[in-house]
Amino acid sequence: MQRGEGLTSAKQPMSKILAQTVKTGIIKSNLIPMFAGLTLALYTYRISLLDKLPEILLALIGSALVMGAAGAFNNLYDRDIDSIMERTKQRPTVTGEISPRTVLWLAIFMTILGLTALAFTTPLAALLGFLGLFFYIVPYTMWSKRRTIYNTEIGSISGAMPPLIGWAAIYPDVTHPAVLGLFAITVIWQMPHFYAIAIRKHDEYKAAKVPMLPVVKGMRRTYIQTNIYLLVLIASSFLFVTLSSGLMLVALLLSISWLLLSVLGYSRMNSEKWAKSMFLYSLLHMTVLFSTVIIYSLMGILFDL
Repeated sequence: MQRGEGLTSAKQPMSKILAQTVKTGIIKSNLIPMFAGLTLALYTYRISLLDKLPEILLALIGSALVMGAAGAFNNLYDRDIDSIMERTKQRPTVTGEISPRTVLWLAIFMTILGLTALAFTTPLAALLGFLGLFFYIVPYTMWSKRRTIYNTEIGSISGAMPPLIGWAAIYPDVTHPAVLGLFAITVIWQMPHFYAIAIRKHDEYKAAKVPMLPVVKGMRRTYIQTNIYLLVLIASSFLFVTLSSGLMLVALLLSISWLLLSVLGYSRMNSEKWAKSMFLYSLLHMTVLFSTVIIYSLMGILFDL
C-alpha cells in the first residue's frame, strides 16, 4: 500500500496519529496563557466564575480547536522540511500514516468549529482567534519561516494571541494594560525560547534550509539579540503595575533572573549548555508567571464573593 493511501494502514493508534497531527502538546501549553488571560479579565472586572461558565467552556473548546487547526495546517505545509529534521521526521504527515487530504479537511473542520465556539463568547474573541490562525499559517508558515531570520518575530504574533483570546472571551476590550502586558511578555518570551531551540538543533535547521538566527548569523549575534529581548521583557513587566504590584514583581524578578542566567551562563558554558539552560529556564519562566496570574486572579475572585 502506498504512503498516505488510507488511515487503515496506520501502524499507530488513530488517537495518537490525530494527536501528533494537531499537536496536542502545543495545544495544552497554549491553553495555559489563554486561561491566564481569561481569569485575569474575570478578576479585573470582578466577574463571578459561575456567571461566565458557558463562555469559559466555549473559550477552552474554541481555542483548543483553533490551535489544533493551526498545527494541522502547519504539518500539512511543512511536510518537505519535516522529513529532513530528526525531531519531525516521524510526524504522521511525513510517514504517510495520515493523508494530506484528510489533514486539510480536519484543519478546515476544526477552524470552523473553533471560531464558531469563540464567536459565542464575543465576536472579538473569534476575530482574535482568526488572526492568530492567519498569522501562523500565512505570514509565518508559508512565507517567513523559509525566507528570513525574523521568522521567529513574525510567528510570535500568533503565539501571543491566547491571552488576548481568553480576555476577550470574558470582556470584549483588550486595551487594558494588564492584558497588554501578558501579550507583550508572551511575544518577547518566544525569541529567547526559540533561539535556544535553534542553537540546539542547529544542524537540523541548516539541513532543512530554515534560516533561523543562529544558523545564519551565528552564536554571538544570537546571544546579543537574546539579551536585547530580555531587556525588553524586563520593561514589559511594568505593564502589570496598574493592576497588581505583586504580579509586576513576579514578572520582573523572573525576567531579571533570565537575563542574569544568559550573561553569566554565556561566559561559563559552551553554546550547547547555554542554550539548554536558556530553554529550560524559558519553560520555568512561563509556567511560574502564568500560574501566578491564574492563582492570583482566582483567589481575588473568591475573596470578592
